[in-house]
Amino acid sequence: MSIIEKRLAELGITLPELPAPKFSYIPVNRTGNLIYTSGFDCRIDGVLLYEGKVGSDLTIEQGQEAARQVVVNLLAAMKAYLGDLDRVVKIVKLLGFVNSAPGFGDQPYVMNAASDLLIEVFGENGRHARSAIGTSDLPFHTPVEIELIAEIRD
Repeated sequence: MSIIEKRLAELGITLPELPAPKFSYIPVNRTGNLIYTSGFDCRIDGVLLYEGKVGSDLTIEQGQEAARQVVVNLLAAMKAYLGDLDRVVKIVKLLGFVNSAPGFGDQPYVMNAASDLLIEVFGENGRHARSAIGTSDLPFHTPVEIELIAEIRD
């Protein structure tokens, strides 16, 4: 068992099997020693953990739960692509979109749950640059969508 798989087990996280994309994209794309993920949402077994806007339909805490689930899905996609998450050298950048009610400005608090989980999993190598953007809606009314860039080793 790899170091990162052991860490996930300690955290009580089981990575899901991801379904094939339904649209015209690939989940992970590589150039050089960087991988870029597509935007992922908070699905568990094909069903969104939550739907709606943070700040009206959902609390910040529910948004944070959704953000953590998105990271679990991102990790599953990265593992499927890489075969072993120990190949991740560093999480470089996180781009997070929060489906926000009008006037809601606490997107960084929502996205912090995603950042914190990456740091829990990868330690200092999980620290990353980040953008937390509020948006008027997201596909399928997911509360959070996140994509990331990671440096990898062969």
